[in-house]
Amino acid sequence: MNIRQAMKMAWKSIWGKKGRSALTMLGIIIGIAAVMTIVSAINGYTEKTMEQYEAMGSNKLTVNIWNYMYDEEGNSVGKDYFPALYDYCNSISEYVLGVTPQANCNATVVYGTKSSANMTWNYDDKGNLTGDAPPSIYYGSDQYSVCNNLTLASGRDLSVLDIRGYKQVCVLGAQAARIFFDAADPVGKILQLNGQGFEVVGVYAPRLSGETASSSQIDNVIVLPYTARRVLGGTAPEQFIVKTRSSGDMVEASSRIGGFLKGLINPNAAGYSVDQENSWQQEQNKQMSMISLILGGIAAISLLVGGIGIMNIMLVTVTERTREIGIRRAIGAQRSSIVVQFLIEAAMLCGIGGIIGILIGTGGSLLVGRLMFQMTIYPAAWITLCAFTLSVALGILFGIYPAAKAARLQPVEALRAE
Repeated sequence: MNIRQAMKMAWKSIWGKKGRSALTMLGIIIGIAAVMTIVSAINGYTEKTMEQYEAMGSNKLTVNIWNYMYDEEGNSVGKDYFPALYDYCNSISEYVLGVTPQANCNATVVYGTKSSANMTWNYDDKGNLTGDAPPSIYYGSDQYSVCNNLTLASGRDLSVLDIRGYKQVCVLGAQAARIFFDAADPVGKILQLNGQGFEVVGVYAPRLSGETASSSQIDNVIVLPYTARRVLGGTAPEQFIVKTRSSGDMVEASSRIGGFLKGLINPNAAGYSVDQENSWQQEQNKQMSMISLILGGIAAISLLVGGIGIMNIMLVTVTERTREIGIRRAIGAQRSSIVVQFLIEAAMLCGIGGIIGILIGTGGSLLVGRLMFQMTIYPAAWITLCAFTLSVALGILFGIYPAAKAARLQPVEALRAE
């Protein structure tokens, strides 16, 4: 049978009953559009989440070392393990980019008339932060910015000389710089922390794209050399962040660091753990995959209903064209040509519905991306191709029974049909 001629006949049949064809395609259109919009929304959510992960620093290991030795007041008096950990991590630089303590410092920050003691965490009715909140103060190494995905906007970063020389310097996050210095350049200025002067040597750029320093609490930080605890107080750090070169290096780096700490630490004096920080990201990805399957299953029901509608309307078409089938069979048409004719019509019907669904799904993806994530989301090319292929495959699948029924009609009985 001539495929081109069969396609012309199929188009003539579909166009001849435009209203019925449109209603028949409705299930396919809704199903394809829903699947594309859902996939795009999930991709947008994943992209936005990964942007936040990247802002905080990805490919990280969390190393905890807890001492068992305390003084009479309950303060840890155990050994400082960071220098040994620092040297070891630098020795395996093929896997590790940097290592830093992750320890907080409780101190009152003062510059001029501004004091963190007067700052509070206040929120409006919608849960948005109002006013200035006190900054978070961290002890870090010269690799703190590497471990936390920070880049400098001005000045310089902490250095090894700052650490080893016990220098009283600090680097500000973008929001902390705005809070204490407004639009002025903080570099070279002196901040008072618990009455101790710390020179500002640098300012970090905002970490979250599309957000200002005034709205991003992730940038409201002050980073000090970890040796500054000599003047500000505090015990040896017990938590450390190790930044690996890639996610593929995390397992190897974790194994090597764990082996090093096993040989370094006396189990009677301290304990330790090495955890992959992206494990909770992996759990969240698993949850998103489950949600995707559930939402995809709901959208697939619409496709199933649309497929049943296609099969139903093709059965009606077979009934309406029984005499035509009888004539074709009487003049020598093969059963295979009858099957191909009806399969092409069903595939074309679903294919047109799929194209319309793709267009609607693309519009839905753009709308969802703009309203939910403030970003432009275009469906991936593979999603569009799969959606069209699926729609045509549904037409063929649900057209098999009507096509087979048409091919089984006996010429004599078909010619008797009214």
